[in-house]
Amino acid sequence: MSTNEVLLRGQNITRRWGGLVALNQVNVELTRGSVHAVIGTNGAGKSTLINILSGEFPPSEGRVELLGQDVTQWQQPKRARAGLGRSYQRNTIYPTFSVFENCRLAAQATHQKPWLWWQSAQNCEVSCGIAENVVARSGLTDLRNLSAGLLSHGQKRQLEIAMCLATKPQVLLLDEPLAGMGAEETERMLAMLAELKNDHAILLVEHDMDAVFRIADRVTVMVNGSVIATDAPAAIRSNPQVQMAYLGDH
Repeated sequence: MSTNEVLLRGQNITRRWGGLVALNQVNVELTRGSVHAVIGTNGAGKSTLINILSGEFPPSEGRVELLGQDVTQWQQPKRARAGLGRSYQRNTIYPTFSVFENCRLAAQATHQKPWLWWQSAQNCEVSCGIAENVVARSGLTDLRNLSAGLLSHGQKRQLEIAMCLATKPQVLLLDEPLAGMGAEETERMLAMLAELKNDHAILLVEHDMDAVFRIADRVTVMVNGSVIATDAPAAIRSNPQVQMAYLGDH
């Protein structure tokens, strides 16, 4: 398995809302085995970019490729089935269901067997096996039977990523997974991302600059819908244009 394989590519992505240009000729490549962080102030276009890459809505111009295939006109469910998973700024879990059941339901969505309508979905060996695996991989084994609504904020974010993993993605688009976390929860999440990047391509939209520069292999900086720099973290830190536009004295 090549760690330099490009799994997701956005080419010249432009999005207009009436007279507002939310994205202007944005290019991004996600490779297996790496974390690519996208940073920028509020309104820079980060969420618009992740929404277009995931298929929430199409670009006004440009092209999106997933695993070498043009998916520009594909809607989100089709991209998810093809290997793309994403998390949102707000948790999208089922709070009254257990941690395990949340993951089993996510796995079941990609392993539907309508022809076996008389069998209980809870007894599906494939879905249950996937759920057990992602619960363990996300560090939630001790909490597998706990109602998801009783988890801490950080644990809920871990669960949401576990639910993404249950759909067997090769690409993960993570929208501010560290938002609202304390130091201990942040450390757990960074450790999880470091493990996940071994066999995934990860796009990370995040405001925690310390975390970004610790975990990212490449960083893209956006200002007013345009990319002003894409480079290794050390080069981004020392880039005068980036310092002036965003990082300040960081």
